[in-house]
Amino acid sequence: MTLAEFLILAKDITLIMVVASLAIAFIRLARGPTLADRVVALDMMTVTLIAVCAVLAISTGVIALLDVALVLALVGFLATVALARYAERRDASRREIKDE
Repeated sequence: MTLAEFLILAKDITLIMVVASLAIAFIRLARGPTLADRVVALDMMTVTLIAVCAVLAISTGVIALLDVALVLALVGFLATVALARYAERRDASRREIKDE
């Protein structure tokens, strides 16, 4: 096995594993019993999509995919912060209702 064949095999295996991770995270997003589970699953899906962009950028040589990965990272971070803030406010309002 030459180095080029090994790199192609490694790229293919990496892509398969990352897509499997994306599928598992989607299942958790759909079935997750709590909001916290869904937020973590969404964050994992974002990181997995960033990995897909990176692997595709390496395999195809299209550098623009790295820009897409960077934008996904920024949007994913903001979405996670927003959802965490929403969950915190929701829990605080539930505690206030219980205390009354």
